[in-house]
Amino acid sequence: MKNRRTTTMFKSLLFIGSLLFLCGCKQKKKETIFNNANDSSTSIEYANGFKIETQSNGITIIKVLKPWANAETTHTYALVPKEIQASITLNKNDYDAIIATPVEHIVVTSTTHIPALEELGVLHQLIGFPDTKYISSLAARKLIDAGKIKELGINESLNTEAVLALQPDLIFGFAINDGNSTYETIQRAHIPVIYNGDWVEETPLGKAEWIKFFAPFFNKTKKADIIFNKIETSYLETKKLAAEVENKPTVLSGAMFNDIWYLPGGKSWAANFLKDANADYLWSATDENGSLSLSWESVLDVGKHADYWIGPAQLATYKEMEASSQHYTQFDAFKNKKVFTTANTKGETGGTFYYELAPQRPDLVLKDLIHILHPGLLPDYVPYFFKPLL
Repeated sequence: MKNRRTTTMFKSLLFIGSLLFLCGCKQKKKETIFNNANDSSTSIEYANGFKIETQSNGITIIKVLKPWANAETTHTYALVPKEIQASITLNKNDYDAIIATPVEHIVVTSTTHIPALEELGVLHQLIGFPDTKYISSLAARKLIDAGKIKELGINESLNTEAVLALQPDLIFGFAINDGNSTYETIQRAHIPVIYNGDWVEETPLGKAEWIKFFAPFFNKTKKADIIFNKIETSYLETKKLAAEVENKPTVLSGAMFNDIWYLPGGKSWAANFLKDANADYLWSATDENGSLSLSWESVLDVGKHADYWIGPAQLATYKEMEASSQHYTQFDAFKNKKVFTTANTKGETGGTFYYELAPQRPDLVLKDLIHILHPGLLPDYVPYFFKPLL
């Protein structure tokens, strides 16, 4: 996605930028499950959008509980190991798709899928992607340049003919509702579409845990567990470090789009990062798990004296901010050069690294924020996503 899925769903998000994936934070749940017949048990501790269980016959059942926001239906997929495929009979009406595993050739539709594939060591199995210019991964760009990842159109409006020509084993798709006619056409051609709902997750570790969703399709469950456990440990240790600091700097976020100021709601993914960074986000008491839409006057009234401004949409320089709106110059964070953005960290073709990698690596996002908000706490750390405005 430029974040690609976000630009499709929320036009305002084009201007809100780095901290607004419009996903909130709900109460953490813990559920013990079994991912693979040959692996030890694992658990889904943060993600609430999917479940995985392995039956005694070796079939893995994946249920996507929230394929999109406010979804009223779930999607169920049966993953059947190829070595037992001939001896297994399933009722097709019980599943949205039956997949022979491990899969070999796939298409994904969001740049947020790329880091999981790369970490699992299966990026070479990606053969198509819509709007490849938005991909920032260096490894993926090499495959694109070599012609191994084909251009497939624009986001949800995939080039159907190009997809059918590739004949992938499946497509990892995303949708904002159940009315995607392109996906319906592809499924009628017997190419399964597997809905990925990672973007609906409302906690940093919840999004990252979706690497476990990809893993069973490639027989990589153990590897996914190891990868996620390292991310979880890094995140929780960093959060604990920040919690020891007594001073909580005040934080403003977001920017204006068509005279409306969009900023993270108090229960959003972005606000949860700021909470874990031990910052005083000035709208943390609000109940929204997406974005707030406010007048600039109301934002000025609350945030005029904020210590920091984190994520001013896609604005990259102070000159650009001032040209966009003189209202920005009234904030102390602007005057004191305390504005930080992800807009200056881009891939070679212009894609924003934050949109692609941040959901997979929330520990890096948290370290960036702590480095900014608590100077000296991580003295040798070099920020990855968030940089000062130019």
